[in-house]
Amino acid sequence: MKTIALVLLLNITGVPFLYGQHGTSGDNQRKAITSLIDQYSEAREKSDTVLLKIILTTDVDQLVSTGEWRNGIGAAVQGMLKSSGNNPGTRTLRIENIRMFNPTTAIVDCRYEIQNTDGAIRKMWSTFFVVAEKKIWKISAIRNMLPASP
Repeated sequence: MKTIALVLLLNITGVPFLYGQHGTSGDNQRKAITSLIDQYSEAREKSDTVLLKIILTTDVDQLVSTGEWRNGIGAAVQGMLKSSGNNPGTRTLRIENIRMFNPTTAIVDCRYEIQNTDGAIRKMWSTFFVVAEKKIWKISAIRNMLPASP
């Protein structure tokens, strides 16, 4: 009887501490992931290949709205620079949702808008698959999508 009471007491007093630690860690992860997406946006805006190579995994892959696949960091960076040159304008990524799968893997859904030089706005979605490599968040895959026409 004493054993059962002790187990119950430990469960009742220990569980709140576990949830408290998880929440703080989750907040820190979300802040780091948000910073990563901001860095990606900045790197695209400035055509900063050094920053792109820091924040992308070496085996990154990207599927763009035209249906082109870019496999590996070289193809991804080259394609991003080419795309930014061919489609000038201000790019904005607004995070809509971050879904954590575990402490080192998440999916980030963003609204992706490109305001062209003529003022027209191209509205898309981007989904980022992000991973923590040695406690540093990096982009492992990107999926860009055009919304379906009504």
